[in-house]
Amino acid sequence: MTISTTKKMLGLTAAAGLVLGLSACGQAPEAGGESGGAEAVAGFKPCMVSDEGGFDDKSFNQLGYEGLKKAADELDVEFGETESKSASDYAANLSGLVDAGCTFIVSVGFMLSEPTVNAAKANPDVQFAIIDDWADNDFDGKTDAPNIKPLVFDTAQAAFLGGYAAAAVSETGTVGTFGGAKIPPVTIFMDGFQDGVEYFNKENSKDVKVIGWDVAKQDGQFTGEFAANDTAKQMAQGILDQGADVLLPVGGPIYQSAAEAIRDSGGTAKLVGVDADVYQTDPKVKDILFTSIMKSMDIAVYDSVMEAAQGKFSAEPFVGVLENDGVSLSGFNDFADKVPADLQKQLDEIKAGIVDGSIKVESPSSP
Repeated sequence: MTISTTKKMLGLTAAAGLVLGLSACGQAPEAGGESGGAEAVAGFKPCMVSDEGGFDDKSFNQLGYEGLKKAADELDVEFGETESKSASDYAANLSGLVDAGCTFIVSVGFMLSEPTVNAAKANPDVQFAIIDDWADNDFDGKTDAPNIKPLVFDTAQAAFLGGYAAAAVSETGTVGTFGGAKIPPVTIFMDGFQDGVEYFNKENSKDVKVIGWDVAKQDGQFTGEFAANDTAKQMAQGILDQGADVLLPVGGPIYQSAAEAIRDSGGTAKLVGVDADVYQTDPKVKDILFTSIMKSMDIAVYDSVMEAAQGKFSAEPFVGVLENDGVSLSGFNDFADKVPADLQKQLDEIKAGIVDGSIKVESPSSP
């Protein structure tokens, strides 16, 4: 495993010796820490800055925010938050939280990496955490400041299960995916998804095709932003027009546009959610939501806030994997009685194989 593997996706050169650097981190922490009636140290104030998706995206930002709020409520402390409308807001929003007296600041997303590193270096007495990034912008294999805790996820593992399940329920023999920005936290979903489809094909002598992503070329279809808009809807429609009947949109609220395209098409295509259990966070899509590929960002944020609140901040990364429930696949919701009878058993066996290493799931973006 290498810290700056995520940067390779952007055509940057990783430094040597990173394997040793991250191996020292050991196993990921147990997901879901205990509050134990903990009290915060004097003056503790946890805060969060969103990416451009905002805290009501029913997905990525919202899940992290829920973890922050839960911890603050249990600790009975004031917390702060600020939403970013665009990338140009990130640095100013982080500075504003520091000025507001925040002592522990969580940045939501890979796109905030450089502003977070700059803020951490300028404010060494403030503690930071960042979701979906190692904060290694000089590519030396180490987080760039000792007061930043990375919260990262090997989402390819859960997406592998999602791809297998999608292939199992496809009636057309074609499934599709597209993303927001072409960044590692997005493409890791697409890698795992396609690999899961290909594993289904191998195990069942099938030929289900994936539209929208080529794992070998590391290239596919992207809207260029994390927004529910006509661009996302048109991209989803284009994939549906090619026969896909299961669709995985990766990028916060872009799934809402995909849902519109599915409804407008009048077909029976199914939606796969990401990050949160979208069946729970957005009941409006329950009737077409097949499953969700989830990252336990709420747990990672909650645990890191509780740790910092007790004066035990650690920059050791939280690495979410299947084994510690940091990543997972939800149930099949309203489609539970329509999937093959042995599908869940197959998925349980595959999960066990991924955990014990007999089934290899790797992405260029895996931690």
